[in-house]
Amino acid sequence: MALHKGPERHQTRTVSVNPFFGEANPVGGMAEAPPTHRLPDTPLPPSTAYQLVHDELMLDGNARLNLATFVTTWMEPQAGVLMAECRDKNMIDKDEYPRTAELERRCVAMLADLWNAPDPAAVVGCSTTGSSEACMLAGMALKRRWAKRNADRYPGARPNLVMGINVQVCWEKFCTFWEVEARLVPMEGERFHLDPQAAAALCDENTIGVVGILGSTFDGSYEPIADLCAALDARQELTGLDVPVHVDGASGGMVAPFLDEDLLWDFRLPRVASINCSGHKYGLVYPGVGWALWRDREALPEELVFRVNYLGGEMPTFALNFSRPGAQVVAQYYTFLRLGREGFRAVQQTTRDVARSLAGRIAELGDFRLLTRGDQLPVFALTTADDVTSYDVFDVSRRLREGGWLVPAYTFPPNREDLSVLRVVCRNGFSHDLADLFVDDLARLLPELRRQPQPLTRDKGSATGFHH
Repeated sequence: MALHKGPERHQTRTVSVNPFFGEANPVGGMAEAPPTHRLPDTPLPPSTAYQLVHDELMLDGNARLNLATFVTTWMEPQAGVLMAECRDKNMIDKDEYPRTAELERRCVAMLADLWNAPDPAAVVGCSTTGSSEACMLAGMALKRRWAKRNADRYPGARPNLVMGINVQVCWEKFCTFWEVEARLVPMEGERFHLDPQAAAALCDENTIGVVGILGSTFDGSYEPIADLCAALDARQELTGLDVPVHVDGASGGMVAPFLDEDLLWDFRLPRVASINCSGHKYGLVYPGVGWALWRDREALPEELVFRVNYLGGEMPTFALNFSRPGAQVVAQYYTFLRLGREGFRAVQQTTRDVARSLAGRIAELGDFRLLTRGDQLPVFALTTADDVTSYDVFDVSRRLREGGWLVPAYTFPPNREDLSVLRVVCRNGFSHDLADLFVDDLARLLPELRRQPQPLTRDKGSATGFHH
């Protein structure tokens, strides 16, 4: 979560109040405007409090037009009703809400089957608040397994985790919080994610695991998980090092099973010890749910599992958070039940079709070069063509925002800091019609951008608030 400071001295203003709520409303009882950075002295009528908050939130962007986020921005009304009915249920209280706990268990079982676990009954899994927590849990399991195997050397030896430099920031947080060295494979040339051979070469006796990303946030491409496992197999033959793989399937874990069934990336690969995904991304649920699954009990050390009383017995739990609502888990089960395999396939295929069509139409404008085309994740990245010198991707992002479109522009990490791109994320609810409007707005901006004498961006680091 974001860190916030207390109010500055100049932040002592009050909320501007419509006279209908105060002086013109003799029964409202509001004699003065409420402050913004301290609790008001007296209560407000609920309708007034609602309107004040509602009016301020109008300045937020339209979530449906946010092409930066992977997070679900549309669900069916019935899902919203179910979530409203369950928002007061605390997921940690398995004894009080046993059916919610049962729906969570069913979701884990469905994912174990979806991800081709050799023995779905042996899989251990849990829901989380999102992929970030799921990644933390997976990293903790990798570190604890390594520490147990190296009890004679640890804590003297420093553990490390190998991954591409394109990983989501949660993995950097894990390494910082749990004192693990991050060994990052840089980008090279037109390779924008992890190289299997380079990753294997970074592994040594202190490596707790290698992270493979099924769907990079930088460009939407799948990392070659099968090739990574093969490279680690070869490394083991030479050195004896047995390094497990964790697949961060935050997005692709709910795309590949339906659209790329022959792609080997999941528990069919014996070296894959654990997988996570975001239910609130291409799992099609509103924000607040992720999933972490381990191949078997050996992959999740028992000492990390806490047990709570559940209907007179024990319910094992593994989580960083304690109290959280059951609404998102219920919504995930609803979505699984509602769509089934064929429904998910139809939804994800439509989203990919929109992404590929949109990418093609943008390429036809002539001003841009595509790095990816939306044919893996429904996500693609693009940069300006070599002959475009009057504007850059940051100018495009800034101008699109004027029409309500939120499209991130950012610079790639080492060794491609020279490359700045726009990234477009297509989600369910972003239709062909909206894609048409987007292309129309982009095409309408280009004549003005072409007339600029030079790009207007001075500081690329502060040109966008977007971070992966």
